[in-house]
Amino acid sequence: MQDYVEQREGGYYIAGTRISLDSIVHAFQDGESPEGILRSFPMAGPLVRIYGVITFYLENKDEVEAYLKDQERLWSELETTQTEPADSLAGRLHAAKEHAYPRPA
Repeated sequence: MQDYVEQREGGYYIAGTRISLDSIVHAFQDGESPEGILRSFPMAGPLVRIYGVITFYLENKDEVEAYLKDQERLWSELETTQTEPADSLAGRLHAAKEHAYPRPA
C-alpha cells in the first residue's frame, strides 16, 4: 500500500508535498468533501491521495488529534512570544530611521 502521509521535521505532511496534514484534517473536520479539499489544495492531488490522507487520519485518530492539539499549543506559545520581539524590533527600526534621517527643526 502506498504511503500518503510522511513525518519529517517534527510534523506530518502529505507525502511528496509541503502541505501539512493539519490543513487536510482541519478541512475534513470542517465538513469539506475530498473533492472540495482537492480544489482548495490542488498540489495535494490526485484525489486518491486526499482519500489516503483522510484514511490515515481516521486510522490514527488518537495520535493525529494529540499532534494537532500540540500544534495548537505551540502556535499559541509562538504568538505570545513573538509579540514582544516584533514590537521591540519595530521600535529599534523607527529609532534608527529617525537617527539616520532626522526631521528638520
